[in-house]
Amino acid sequence: MKKTLFFVYTFVALFMATGVQAQFRSLPGVVTDSFKVKYPTATGVSWTDKVSAFQAVFTLDTDKVTARFDKDGHWQGATKKISKDALPAAVKDGFSKSKYAGADWEIRDVSVRYQPGSTPQYIVQVAKSGVQKKNLLFSSEGQLLKDNNTL
Repeated sequence: MKKTLFFVYTFVALFMATGVQAQFRSLPGVVTDSFKVKYPTATGVSWTDKVSAFQAVFTLDTDKVTARFDKDGHWQGATKKISKDALPAAVKDGFSKSKYAGADWEIRDVSVRYQPGSTPQYIVQVAKSGVQKKNLLFSSEGQLLKDNNTL
């Protein structure tokens, strides 16, 4: 009995240690079909199972894009990395009027977020002296919607 418990505990420990990155569900065909319709020119596609959705990371033209689909193939949204020069004028203006526009804060990363039924939103990651980091969420009109701490 002790040997059996030992093997069970060992198996569970090994499974948890190595299986964290494993994909537990198979990728449904309806998801890949929906992806191909939405992004017919995508290249370098890799999929991960995010429990509540399937996430695809891929290249579209020269842009790196991450898109999410539910198990039924419904598109839940996407984010695309862009340069800070590609920000719309309204978002640049909104950022310049925020408290993060000073010399202390540096723009580290910029992306645009697309969601069903809404206008694009812009995520600007800023950092102050390499320690403090914030994700700033702007509307297409340049209004600061959120400023979340990030790691």
